[in-house]
Amino acid sequence: MTTDKDKPLRADAQRNRAALVAKAREVFDSGAFFDLRYDDFAALAGVGTGTLYRHFPTRHALAEAVYREEIAALGARARELQAALPADEALSVFLRGMVAHMQAHQGLARTLATLLTASSASLAEGGQMLERAVTDLVAAAVQDGTVRDDVSAASVMMALHGIGAAHDRYGWQAEAEGLITLVLDGLRRPRRQRRTTLEATSDRYCDAPPKSAMSSLAAAEREVRAGLETGTGRA
Repeated sequence: MTTDKDKPLRADAQRNRAALVAKAREVFDSGAFFDLRYDDFAALAGVGTGTLYRHFPTRHALAEAVYREEIAALGARARELQAALPADEALSVFLRGMVAHMQAHQGLARTLATLLTASSASLAEGGQMLERAVTDLVAAAVQDGTVRDDVSAASVMMALHGIGAAHDRYGWQAEAEGLITLVLDGLRRPRRQRRTTLEATSDRYCDAPPKSAMSSLAAAEREVRAGLETGTGRA
């Protein structure tokens, strides 16, 4: 049975919803979300109070919408990079971009963390969507031969979670960028060391002396033996 919730929104309703989410994201990012009455969001977005409550009955519902769009944007970014860059470069740019994103949107992250509990279905769903994006990037780099095949995307996600959790540390951005470099260095497949021509040549001479050298040694041995025999005969 189809409910009103399942029906697609009219164009004007879509615009109103988008305006509310965009304004909420802006306010979240500024850190001023809790300084406003919830009804104030309607006026800020240029819609009626009834429209606000029809789309988002609670602050939590509005926060979930902002979070979903944020995760969707990050997933789209991962796909764009994968389509435009070599696999290892796409992974590197995305992970470094995540650090820049966290730094630029501290207020957004803190507001969402306050509003969305750890048991939120939206948080779990968003985490899965982000991990799929990272998994696709890592898998492409593994297939390309530039990344080790014994490290999972889950390990990369753990590093990202740790970076985010430590955001209040002094000098966070520099340390976070350094950790991403460490992660990327650990992911790269080691290049096989190729022997130089000199080493290869040296190995050949050690394993099997040249024919000319063997011939010279044999000739010298024959001369010594002949001299000994002649000297013995004369004696």
